[in-house]
Amino acid sequence: MLLLSMWLFWSLVMSSSASSAQSPSSSSSSVGDARALDGLLQGYAYRAFLNPRTGIVYDGVVPSNLTGIQISAMRLRSGSLKTRGVSMYKEFRVPKGVVEQPYVERLVFVYQNLGNWSMQYYPLQGYMYLAPVLGLLAYDASDLTAINLHHLDIRASDQPISVQFSELRSVPDGSVPKCVLFDLNGSINFSNVLSGNICTTFQQGHFSIVVESVAPFPSPSPSPSPSQGGRIPRSGEGQEKNKSRVWIIVGSVIGGFALLVMLGVLIIWVCKYKKRKNMHKMERAAEVGEALHMTTVGSTKAPAATVILGCDVGN
Repeated sequence: MLLLSMWLFWSLVMSSSASSAQSPSSSSSSVGDARALDGLLQGYAYRAFLNPRTGIVYDGVVPSNLTGIQISAMRLRSGSLKTRGVSMYKEFRVPKGVVEQPYVERLVFVYQNLGNWSMQYYPLQGYMYLAPVLGLLAYDASDLTAINLHHLDIRASDQPISVQFSELRSVPDGSVPKCVLFDLNGSINFSNVLSGNICTTFQQGHFSIVVESVAPFPSPSPSPSPSQGGRIPRSGEGQEKNKSRVWIIVGSVIGGFALLVMLGVLIIWVCKYKKRKNMHKMERAAEVGEALHMTTVGSTKAPAATVILGCDVGN
């Protein structure tokens, strides 16, 4: 029974550890939601190309259930991008020397301003956003009717791509603003903010300026309707389930510990009961004059039961 109790308790502890190891899946879910949003916005940005001209910015329109997000698209020649760059595209300045992999003859830069959806798709625990999340992603321009395209990999060589934030909230007293980069693989990188609210990067992704927050910063959390404009995945949907799972695990561990204590008490009681029963048998044998087996203890002899059952438990 003791071994069974220990096995039950160990199983509960291991299940708790396994659940804790799986908790980062919520981050993976957020990354998946962000990539799905990128694919959706790429399709809507491409719709803005009615009579496309190279180097001209075309503003797109998002579905009504994503109101607050701004998108734009600009088509470029790869050779021109490498030799001349882009002097200014919204908040982004792309220097010369930028190349893409794999190589394409023409590419499209899709611009994103997530506005009040920034915290929804890019939750950053312990930080407060001072600016909306801005995105710059590159796609193949060979088919301007394509949707859900996989992004190209672009890299700056000599000079970095710069992002100058125009919409910036006031910095709280005692706080130090930081640039944050969310790359397309889910990694988060921080860097210093340059003069003029400028952040720099050598790769594409999503960018913003943040400060550490003492208290949790509430996100706008608008509620999209999947029936409008396609399916929009929302991050954080599994938070309630995670909380419930944690409470279930805690309750299971506490219950298992209580069961272990009860079983331990039961084992001690059984052992003492068997010992008392043996003592009563010896007393009855003495009363009827039954000869008892003698055993030597040191230099003296004492009566002993012929069979001793149970376990040795101290008084």
